[in-house]
Amino acid sequence: MKKLFTLTLLLLTVSIAFARPPKNQYVRIRTSYGDCIIRLYNQTPLHRDNFIKLAKQGFYNGTLFHRVIQNFMIQGGDPDSRDTSKTKPGAELGNGDVKYTIPAEFRDSLFHKRGVLAAAREDNPKKASSGCQFYIVEGKRFTPGKLDTLEMTRLKGRKIPAWQRDFYTTVGGSPHLDQNYTVYGEVVTGIDMVDLIAAVKKDARDRPLVNVPMTVEVLKKSACKALDKLLGL
Repeated sequence: MKKLFTLTLLLLTVSIAFARPPKNQYVRIRTSYGDCIIRLYNQTPLHRDNFIKLAKQGFYNGTLFHRVIQNFMIQGGDPDSRDTSKTKPGAELGNGDVKYTIPAEFRDSLFHKRGVLAAAREDNPKKASSGCQFYIVEGKRFTPGKLDTLEMTRLKGRKIPAWQRDFYTTVGGSPHLDQNYTVYGEVVTGIDMVDLIAAVKKDARDRPLVNVPMTVEVLKKSACKALDKLLGL
């Protein structure tokens, strides 16, 4: 009886360990321009869990990066972009969505540096995010003087912390989006994919002339642990 109890306890412990989510969750976005792997931030659990849910459902598979602006960002996740009547060149995309929004999760430590994943949104007073559309920042480098000008104009006097200024002047990003759109992940490998997509030829609506479909995969726990180790997390 004691052995049976010990075995049962051991099996329960193992099952709990396997059921527990990884310390950090990673996802892979595949395109014809290459792949990138993104770490989703634990500091933004609502956005993290929603993205994981949709990715596991296969929601993003076959959707397009429908809006690209070089030195700024690439945007995707519109469910309408799977509609064959709208995948033809010239058709307008970007209005599709799911039937809910996600409350903003602004964090002072999370900002629009190059490579971050962030939520698109419509104009609303609470700055709630789209339930599905997202963008990845390509960004550009700013001089200290241009950051000063940005603070006085588009940021309406809000000061960019010194450590963030270091990123914006050396790595690059899109600082005017900070505290307006929720940042909830960052590219850890494959930023070249973002650069290549951002540089494609596009129409007047910033839609690529040749469709750029994606698939999104939620990485298994073992792969997440390996990435944590590689990144020293």
